[in-house]
Amino acid sequence: MAADQQRTTDNGQRTTDQMLWIPRGFRASAVQAGLKPSGALDLAVLAAGGPAAAAGTFTTNRICAAPVKWSREHLPAEDIRAVVINAGNANAATGEEGLANAERTAARAAALLTCRPEQVLVASTGVIGHQLPMDRLEAGLEQAVARLAADPQAFRTAATAIMTTDTRPKLISDRREIAGRVVTLLGLAKGAAMIGPRMATMLAFLLTDAPLWANDLRDILVDAVDRSFHCLSVEGHTSTNDTVLLLSSTAAAEPILRGEEELTPFVEMVGFACQALAQQIAGDGEGATHLITIDVQGCRDVAAARAIARAVAESPLVKTAIYGADPNWGRIVSAAGYAGVPFEQEDLSLWINDVCVYQSGVPVPFDAVGLSAALKGRREVSLRLDLASGTAAARFWTCDLTPEYVRLNADYTT
Repeated sequence: MAADQQRTTDNGQRTTDQMLWIPRGFRASAVQAGLKPSGALDLAVLAAGGPAAAAGTFTTNRICAAPVKWSREHLPAEDIRAVVINAGNANAATGEEGLANAERTAARAAALLTCRPEQVLVASTGVIGHQLPMDRLEAGLEQAVARLAADPQAFRTAATAIMTTDTRPKLISDRREIAGRVVTLLGLAKGAAMIGPRMATMLAFLLTDAPLWANDLRDILVDAVDRSFHCLSVEGHTSTNDTVLLLSSTAAAEPILRGEEELTPFVEMVGFACQALAQQIAGDGEGATHLITIDVQGCRDVAAARAIARAVAESPLVKTAIYGADPNWGRIVSAAGYAGVPFEQEDLSLWINDVCVYQSGVPVPFDAVGLSAALKGRREVSLRLDLASGTAAARFWTCDLTPEYVRLNADYTT
């Protein structure tokens, strides 16, 4: 979230990237372990002071990374102690050796934290098909565990360490009073390309001191991810390493939140955090110059609205038009038309930045020069499509497609 963006929470507090609230019971650290050729920070540890309830969601790609297999096997759980995240090496498509290295990572961290290997989750991001340099990773782990701290800067550093082609760390925090106690939620994420979640090459970690059991966390997380990261696309490429984790530090020690009155505010916190991180990822898409928000309304069901939104979001012609500040509405309506959703052409209307350009299947006169100037002058772009067929709606986030995206991905491994 940009430094000048902010949100007022229910109890009047505000959260920005410049002011992070840290949930009780969590510490973080990051070090340079030599996994990135650049020599930048590349290994982060998030640690709980005691057993933490945890749940996760993962990539749906059948080619999934070794850390995904390890962490998915051990969730949901009530006694997680840490998450180890490395950048610069995906540990994906690495066979049995890769699986052994994921387990070895957990085992080394567990020895340093005095817990069992299955209490440590792992996540990786970076280049596919390379074995982890375990000597460097294990040496880095020793340094990282020794530097664990609970201050905001430690979490900012961790968010920086998990970046690959990201241009900036992605963080969000929220704090509310729920059931007579102050509850804090902190989220950090990475992602800039191979973003077509179901899920994508993105990692997100949500930490809270709200007391909930792992199964409750799982249900809340699945719904929040479905409304946020699953509504996010940079180029539609589903990666091998997607991981979103939600951990609670107090489930074993405090009365559990129960009932709609207590759970609803926390559900809203998780949903807000996931959507904020999803927008940050879309806004930081590789080479992106525009964050595009797509609203599709008037559909018979949410699935139809999402299908249309995804078709528009992943259209190279739409994305390049936005990059060129070209209000080429024909590309947008044609993408809606091939989404596989049955509708009548005369029912479709389209607005670009709140300017109606196509109504009830007919082009509408508009100031193309003025709208082009507005597209060029604003980083945020809104597309709104109405099918006049029902009451269901969906929101999607994407970015434009630029020459810099092509350059970055053409040169990424060479």
